[in-house]
Amino acid sequence: MECLLQYLDDLDDAVYALALQGERIRRAAIAFAVLLTARAGQVLAVLVALSQPALGAGAAALLTVVLMYRSVTLRSPRDDIALLQS
Repeated sequence: MECLLQYLDDLDDAVYALALQGERIRRAAIAFAVLLTARAGQVLAVLVALSQPALGAGAAALLTVVLMYRSVTLRSPRDDIALLQS
């Protein structure tokens, strides 16, 4: 009986080791997908700006407004630390 429990414990350790490696692979795949999407978006933005300058300028203005809004409304972790210290 002790031998069976030891075998099941080793099997459990092997499964969790594979799961940890799978998590690293998943994170790397997500990072690669985000990078690929960002690069494709940049290339498409340049192509739109070259073919339709007015549309490219409008899209750039809209993205600038969105980024400015997010920078003003989102709180940074430093704000939380300052609130806790005061």
